[in-house]
Amino acid sequence: MAPSFLPRLVNEPFGDPSLFIPFRYENRALLFDLGDITALSSRDILKITHIFVTHTHMDHFVGFDHVLRTMLGRDKDLYLYGPQGFLQNIEGKLSGYCWNLVKNYKNQFVIHATELHPDRVLTCRYSCCKGFLPPKKFSKGSFDNIALREPEMTIRAVHLDHGTPVLGFALQERFHVNIIKTALDQMGLVQGPWLNRFKNLLYSHSNAESVINVPVENKSGTKVSFTLKELKSKIVRITRGQRLAYITDVSHTKENMKKMIALADGVDHLFVEAAFSDRDRELAKKKNHLTARQAGELARLCSVKQYTLFHHSPRYTDCPDLLEAEAESAYRR
Repeated sequence: MAPSFLPRLVNEPFGDPSLFIPFRYENRALLFDLGDITALSSRDILKITHIFVTHTHMDHFVGFDHVLRTMLGRDKDLYLYGPQGFLQNIEGKLSGYCWNLVKNYKNQFVIHATELHPDRVLTCRYSCCKGFLPPKKFSKGSFDNIALREPEMTIRAVHLDHGTPVLGFALQERFHVNIIKTALDQMGLVQGPWLNRFKNLLYSHSNAESVINVPVENKSGTKVSFTLKELKSKIVRITRGQRLAYITDVSHTKENMKKMIALADGVDHLFVEAAFSDRDRELAKKKNHLTARQAGELARLCSVKQYTLFHHSPRYTDCPDLLEAEAESAYRR
């Protein structure tokens, strides 16, 4: 099964936290956390549609300006999510610049920022052509732990404690649509953008008799028509959806552990911080971070298939294998 999402850390484990998640079959990507992202190309940054920020400590949010500068002057809607106080943080960033020239821009760049509280969400729209001035009113809604809900996936968020509210995130693909390429070849059908439209119809539970026009191989401009039901029976195999979780900057408390386990239980890939060695667990406790052993225990308790450690303290630059070994020992116990 070729995965729909191809997650990768933007930086090495001692660098700023940021997880880049491009979509395999779309010119689109998500980003979890917004630390230093200079390692990302402008092309990759422009693929980003949604950014999920755990909290706004500098190493998790300093990349906002880089994204802003890259997207200025383009037709783009960018959606950002963060914890309590996030809208004030966004507005502080935007108000730090002079925007007198943006009235001449023909393109429409709009930032949609959402602040997640345990019981509600607050959303504001900041338009480039209006100098990113905050609106007089913001929209309100209830929060059911779903930050983003789309036909093909959901992004769940939970509130955790780091001495300040932080968010943990989990991505859940509803189900995975496997295109049987040999079937396409046998039917003489050409791969292309129509496959994404076909998948979207499946995810949205469209009428089975919906008609799809498909280009034919070696016959330029020629198309044949199939119903959604016909194509589903001939070229598709439905399997379990991809799942991943992203957790960083959390205290090792009973309440946090309970929430993290519920969030990441059974995921395919857990991205989890391992800031300190277990030999420095008292320091980790003081700074509200996880140790490598605690990260490995979390991965084991969640029965994850794979985990990746990141956000290491620079004190271990000369012995990075120590953290990996501690996590692996706890995971395999």
